[in-house]
Order: sequence, then structure tokens, then C-alpha cells
Amino acid sequence: MSPQELEFNKNEDHNKLAWGKYHKLAQTIHLGGGKKSLDKQHAKGKLTARERIDYLKDDQADFLEIGTFAGYEMYKEHGGCPAAGVVGGITTVSGRKCLVVANDATVKAGAWFPITGKKNLRFQEIALENRLPIIYLVDSAGVFLPMQDEIFADKEHFGRIFRNNAVLSSKGIPQIAAVMGSCVAGGAYLPIMSDEALIVDKTGSIFLAGSYLVKAAIGETIDNETLGGSVSQTDLSGVIDDRFPDDKSCLDRIKFLMDKIGDAEKAGFSRTSSALPNHPLKDVFGVLPRERSKPYESVELIKRLVDHSEFEQYKENYGKTILCGYARIDGWAVGIVANNRELVKSKKGEMQFGGVIYSDSADKAARFIMNCNQKKIPLVFLQDVTGFMVGSRSEHGGIIKDGAKMVNAMANSTVPKFTIVLGNSYGAGNYAMCGKAYDPRLIVAWPSAKIAVMGGEQAAKVLLQIEKASLAKKGEEITAEKEKELLNKIIDRYNKQTTPEYAASRLWIDEIINPADTRKWISAGIEIANNAPIERYNVGAIQT
Repeated sequence: MSPQELEFNKNEDHNKLAWGKYHKLAQTIHLGGGKKSLDKQHAKGKLTARERIDYLKDDQADFLEIGTFAGYEMYKEHGGCPAAGVVGGITTVSGRKCLVVANDATVKAGAWFPITGKKNLRFQEIALENRLPIIYLVDSAGVFLPMQDEIFADKEHFGRIFRNNAVLSSKGIPQIAAVMGSCVAGGAYLPIMSDEALIVDKTGSIFLAGSYLVKAAIGETIDNETLGGSVSQTDLSGVIDDRFPDDKSCLDRIKFLMDKIGDAEKAGFSRTSSALPNHPLKDVFGVLPRERSKPYESVELIKRLVDHSEFEQYKENYGKTILCGYARIDGWAVGIVANNRELVKSKKGEMQFGGVIYSDSADKAARFIMNCNQKKIPLVFLQDVTGFMVGSRSEHGGIIKDGAKMVNAMANSTVPKFTIVLGNSYGAGNYAMCGKAYDPRLIVAWPSAKIAVMGGEQAAKVLLQIEKASLAKKGEEITAEKEKELLNKIIDRYNKQTTPEYAASRLWIDEIINPADTRKWISAGIEIANNAPIERYNVGAIQT
């Protein structure tokens, strides 16, 4: 076995083990509130959130779950909130791509934590951007009262969801809601502001105030079923359109309704017959180094993601620390902007660090992004970036100006953008390569991802210099032992905050994915984006 083959095998083992860790963690999260809570759902004659989605989606359809790790290791003082207490993602129902969002009643009775609200708003954002039908499977006790001040009154809190219900309807984007359990207080507006509202008999109920609150507020004694059960809210109030005897019959009606939705106007992105890469996609595990500081040939990763492994580069010999080029993924035409992790020579013969954005690379990327906008080609960003080049030579050469051009072109792009965080995603590099703040239609990460202002060691050294300077002003000196202790403490804290699960728990990324599923995610993303015609303007007018 050659040294190269040995290195490949070591990388493969390391990266597959890393994915195995997240796959196993996801399986635990899928249990929601635990087996006892799942059994309670079944004892009531109810399906669980994941069972409802599985029954609803088409038999052979994928379910691309978004936000599996949302809430991970958060709210420990309240017992945790697996998957933010709500399960959702992209799938196909009756042959039509859509979003399905299901409250998980096994997690605090489906109560809304702050991260639950953030996750639901992300689903609605995806629906709005892509004109994607959205199905709500409601089973929630409402706001988690001990944290009401963090979810109730602000712009991006609970009430924004109902505002979005109205906006979605105004844009003709179908919303179907099924009340399959509790639906209380302000949460009652969500199904009623949808276009179709269904309810399951006996288990479903909907009211602004439950029986206890009614008794306290006006002295009326009444049970919840009479107050807001399926018969009351269909036959008497007319609030709900139809009632059904069980979960499956209710979900069958949703399938029936989805089958009747007319075709949406398409954006018209180019698609031909799909073809596999010439190199096995699973080889990405061996190409990506297990040590994140090691250089590697980024183009070899790209060849394992694109159809026929064909990647036609733009300005191949200029601005080499960013690779730009045209390809197809599952038949869809794409423009790829990828950080090149090789050590390369600039046009002046100077060595440039891989993964760092230099002035010429930023200039090339800005022009390429504008070209893709003119040609109506979706953009795919492959992030493995440590940031922009620093130092006097870069500053005097105008790195800020060239970086601003790239950020400007990327931020104003009208074609859909998709971001895959392969490795490092540090500082302004995260921004320039279409981080979450720049509205990628989907942003996902490999297990090898690291997201932060800077790496742990760099941050620790900066903070250590500040600490030493502060002590020096007081006439004190830091001991070698104290310096090492402080350095290690900062590094440990930063390393924990750069992990993909830390980012995913806070929804900085939509999902941690198996690298071998990258093509599937990009293809599904472009397919849903094709539902939303893009607004064109003269992107060439951006100053270059």
C-alpha cells in the first residue's frame, strides 16, 4: 500500500467515525421525550410526530429533516428539548414537494421553547423563499411558560409565526393544518390562519383558553371537549373545516388535498438527465484530511460531487485560493464557489495559503457570482475558509475593498444559494462564502465543520496578548504556568463552541449531514427553489 493510499484510508476511517457519532446522536434525538412518552402517545390512539410524517409522505420519498440537532444540550435546567420539540423537513406528498412540520408532544407536551419558535420561523422562511406548500401537524400545549419572556413579544418570537401565516396566504402558498392534539391560546391562530384546517375527534382540541383558565377568568365550569373539541369546533363554531376519527384518516385527507394543488410557475433553472460522478461519492471521506490544518486538493472533492466529475473552471489560473466553475449536480446546472485548500502560487509567484481569501480570489469570485446571476444558474458555496488574508501587504493592496466586492455580489445575488460547510468557517470568510446571515436557501454542514470568529488557538493567543498587556500596565508579569493554564482554558471553550452540533443546536446551520448525501441535499434544494421565479435586476451594475 502506497503512502497516499494509507493516508486516504486513515482519513476515511476518521471521517466515517465522525459521521457515525452524529448518526447515533440523531437516533437518540429521534426518541423525543423517551420511550415512556412515546408509549403514552400510542395509548391515547395517537401516532407520534415522526410516525405521522412517515405515514403522510409518499412511500419512496426522502424526508430531508431540518433542525434535528436544534436545542441540543440547551435548557438542561428544564429537562432539555430534543429537536426543539418539533419535527420538520422537506418531503413529497401526493407527488408534490412540500414542508411538513409536526409538534412532538412527547417533549414537554409539545410546548414552545425559544428555540422551537426559531425553528418554526426557519420552516416558514423556507416556504416563503421557495413558494413551497407547508403542512402543520399541530399537537402542542402552547408557550413554555417558565420562558415566556424569551418567546412572546419580540419581532422574531411566537407572534411572528401568525404574521407569516398571513403573508404565506397572501402570496398564494398553500398551508394545510391538522389539529391532532392540543392547540391552545395563541397557538390556536396557526391552524385557523391556514387555508385548510382539520381536526382529529376526541384527541384534537382547540381553544384560546382551556377549562381551568375559563373557570378562573369568568367562573364558567366546562370540560375541554365541550369547550373546544372536534364537534364543537366543526358543527357549532365552524372554526375547523372537517373532523376525522383517527390520525390516519386525517392524514389521508391531507394527501387528497395535496393531490389537487395546481402547478406553480417555475424559475426555469437548467436541468438535464442526472449522472453520477466518475469517482465514487463515498471517496469524499478519504479525500478530506482528518487534520483540519492539512492542505488538500479541493477540486478532488468537487469531482466526487458533480455529474460525470466534470467541473469547468472560471479563471483557473487567477485567484487560485478560491475555485469557481460550472458543473451539474443531479442534472441541475450549478455555479460552484469553493475554497481551495491547496498551497498555491499567485500570479506574481508568491505562495498563498490554502483556505485563505486573497484580493485576487475575492475579485474572481465576485465576477463569477455576477455571471451566474446573468445566466440564471444557482450557486453552491463549499466552505473551508479561515478568513481573509491579513497583514500590511494585504491591507495596502486593498483586501477590504476586494472583500467588500465579493460580499456585495454574494449578498445581492438573486439566484438561489446553497451552502455546504465542509471544514473551517471562520470570521469574515463565513460571511463572504454565504453563511447563514446571507440567506442561503439551505445551509448544511459535514461532521468536519468548524464555525467561529476564529480558531481556538488563534483566539486564545489574541486574548492572551490582551491579558498580558493589561497585567504589564499594572507592573505585573504573567507566569509561564499561568499563561499555559489560561491558554488551555480559552482553547477548550472555543473548541466546544466551534463544533457542528453547537452550530446546529442554535440553527446557525439547518442540518449536519452525511457527506455522501450532499448531492441529494443540493438537488432537493434546487428543485424546491425552482418553484419560485426569481426577480431579475442588473447585477452587473454592482461596482467591480
